[in-house]
Amino acid sequence: MEEGIYISQESYTINILKKFNIFDCNPMNTLMEIGIRLSKFNAREKLDPTFFKSLVGNLRYLTCTMPGILFAVGVVSHSMQASSSTNLKVATRILHYLKDTIGFGLFYSSSTNFSLVRFCDSDYARDTDDRKSTTVFMFFLGDSVISWSSKKQSIVTLSICESEYVAATSCMYDAIWLRILLTELNLS
Repeated sequence: MEEGIYISQESYTINILKKFNIFDCNPMNTLMEIGIRLSKFNAREKLDPTFFKSLVGNLRYLTCTMPGILFAVGVVSHSMQASSSTNLKVATRILHYLKDTIGFGLFYSSSTNFSLVRFCDSDYARDTDDRKSTTVFMFFLGDSVISWSSKKQSIVTLSICESEYVAATSCMYDAIWLRILLTELNLS
């Protein structure tokens, strides 16, 4: 077995599932339904905003050790001001996914591989309210993830290609910063 450090929020995940009465639910192996789009203007049935904000806040805290849920939590967060039954359904599905992945976390290996690798993507016009795309990227130092982001783009792009260029540019800003940081730590 490889040596390193494993970081997990297993007990916190269990507490969230118990807090929102989902602990005995059926686990799901996917975060979201394909093609789901949430809008703050389609909220027919309003919910208690305090309950929904509490749920989303708890999910956002989990993204510190589970970057795989970051995009789905971001989608739910964008419609936090208009908490509806549809938004709650999507957030509840994330909880069902967490039931299936309770022990997931981050593993930082003690490897001497210090190559910086990035993965970047965008979801063209993801937000149905303002038609802005979402940029998602992750950076690995060797085998270990060290930085990740899922953020709505600040401009409205007119094509998939333009959205990808905006995502790549945003990712490169972080890449330059990480290279400077690694150089200061004597890791070329």
